[in-house]
Amino acid sequence: MAAKRLAILGSTGSIGTQTLDVVRSHPELFRVDALAANTSDEALERQIEEFHPAVAVLVDENAAARLRERYRGNTEILSGEAGLRTAATFDEVDTVVTSMVGFAGLAPTLAALKARKTIALANKETLVVAGKLVTALAKEKGVSILPVDSEHCALFQCLQGERRDTVERLILTASGGPFRGKTTEELKSVTVEDCLRHPTWSMGKKITVDSATLVNKGLEVIEAHWLYDVPYEKIEVAVHPQSIVHSMVEFRDGAVMAQLGLPDMRLPIQYALTYPVRESADFGRMDFMTRMNLSFEPPDMKTFRGLALAYEAGKAGGTMPCVLNGANEEAVAAFLAGRIGFLDIYDCIEKALDAHENVAAPSFETLCEADAHARAFVRKLLDNKEV
Repeated sequence: MAAKRLAILGSTGSIGTQTLDVVRSHPELFRVDALAANTSDEALERQIEEFHPAVAVLVDENAAARLRERYRGNTEILSGEAGLRTAATFDEVDTVVTSMVGFAGLAPTLAALKARKTIALANKETLVVAGKLVTALAKEKGVSILPVDSEHCALFQCLQGERRDTVERLILTASGGPFRGKTTEELKSVTVEDCLRHPTWSMGKKITVDSATLVNKGLEVIEAHWLYDVPYEKIEVAVHPQSIVHSMVEFRDGAVMAQLGLPDMRLPIQYALTYPVRESADFGRMDFMTRMNLSFEPPDMKTFRGLALAYEAGKAGGTMPCVLNGANEEAVAAFLAGRIGFLDIYDCIEKALDAHENVAAPSFETLCEADAHARAFVRKLLDNKEV
């Protein structure tokens, strides 16, 4: 069997580097034809030297210039949004791993779909902000979107061989993050360092903050709605601190299917890349003979308002999820920079949603405008010290 040809967008980030771990484990199964990163020229250069892609992209022009000045190999060094589109649509590529963070992942994903590439989707924001556009385009082009998020990969596995009209509920599990059980009063004083100490997962800074606010779980609810065509009323969240059960599906006869595994993102990454085949792997194994306790509890959506805000935006549809995402990205960046407190993230999102006039059936251009307006709105709030 010929090796599967990959483009990895966001190759120097958490998901990208773990994808390359999977490639290292199965060099006979995969070939890397394109790599793309934002600003990490030194990390990308090391990846180029190891995997020898045909093209490599740095979105940041200055970072690309630095790499071009040093590099003397055969890989073509591209830059900017045009370079990103080239990587996403590279002729020889079969599968595009979309692991760029945030709204920035939408345009290259759409380009890859138009070029009829299979999408291994790790950029949940793509479906959050443009679920209708993306799923319609995938259907039109006959292209598969294979979920890489551990929760959505779990749902995907639980639904194999099942009729969708028999699904009663999708149950997304959440670790609860580092602040599970804390009160609003206690959250007023938490620091960035506190926030980044996730109890079970090792992730990038932005998604770790989103996990702490439960905004990440809200984005995953919206993503699940579009991936599996299930109404929001049938998508629930259960806090599961051990992060062993990655999600569950309840069927109309009361049976519940769950996918279990250690909290290791390489497992869902490999499954997305090798589907429908399960390949061997040296990932850790669970020992059921030890005292393994699995617990579940409802999320505290009053304290951790991000999840409730995401449900509201998702049900409203149109441009509201895009505004939710844009406002959150801007607020999280401000929090990481020490400009606002943890709870201020919620205020930024809520005020941006309240100020926005929803567009029910947005085009790509309208979504770009909504994203830009949401970010500008939050920046204005911060400049005027209104949060």
